[in-house]
Amino acid sequence: MLAENLPGVRIELNPLDRNLNRGELVESAAGCDALICTLADDISATLIEDLGPSLKVIATYAVGYNNIDLTAAKNRNIAVCNTPGVLTEATAEVAVGLMLACARRFGEGDRLTRQGLFTGWAPLLHRGHGVYGKTVGIIGAGRIGKRVALTMKHGFDCEILYHSRVDHVDWENDLGAKYVELGELLERSDFVSLHCPLTETTRHLLDAPMLARMKPTAILVNTARGPVVDETALVAALRERRIAGAGFDVYEHEPALAPGLAELDNVVLLPHIGSATVETRDKMGRMCAEAVIAVLTGKEPLHRVA
Repeated sequence: MLAENLPGVRIELNPLDRNLNRGELVESAAGCDALICTLADDISATLIEDLGPSLKVIATYAVGYNNIDLTAAKNRNIAVCNTPGVLTEATAEVAVGLMLACARRFGEGDRLTRQGLFTGWAPLLHRGHGVYGKTVGIIGAGRIGKRVALTMKHGFDCEILYHSRVDHVDWENDLGAKYVELGELLERSDFVSLHCPLTETTRHLLDAPMLARMKPTAILVNTARGPVVDETALVAALRERRIAGAGFDVYEHEPALAPGLAELDNVVLLPHIGSATVETRDKMGRMCAEAVIAVLTGKEPLHRVA
């Protein structure tokens, strides 16, 4: 797509099955007109400076862009673009799946069966908790949060509570949802699902005191950003069964896990696959290419964040 729309363009691809480190990125991309990056790339002010004065656009293969120094980009009049909208359904599917997997103990059941410990049906074997009719608390009222809320409301007849920077009348009209303060949401919800962006305000939004307000039967799901949760405090709460379980697709120090997290049997851990469907990833790549083409042909890109 880039070659078709930008005659004579030279494209440098990452040949490795990992993200380039800083030195490799500078060596590969210095002097480029456009950079397509992932959320795992640290696009700092110094890196932007080292890439040289010809850089005109940074397109991130993600919705989030907290890995990019927006101030540095703005100061050099570099457009920063993301890929919103196309991740909504895919990420919502993972969030709902994690709720089900934790409540019904799918991960534990899979391990038990693979280990040859399943000896036949029994009335008390591997009992979990139902999802139907429970209370779901959504933190962050964006596209993904609303899709999760719609699924849980109409698919499982759940009561929906939500917390965000402002209340949303459409949530109340469409879902019968109720806006509540964070503490009340934690105290009342059977499932807490995180869908807020990572900012200085939301970093460790769920710390030890906040986690302590959750029900001992509650399940926490995070498909947003890892640092929204204090994982050290979470491990302690899970180990001591002060909350029942957690399903995570993102981590505070990704890809590293907090010490002790992987050893717990009441967690389901995924490798950041919220948007990992063929359809979604193809659309994300196309959106990045479209942003680059727009900027390099003198047009305004559709999804510019800086």
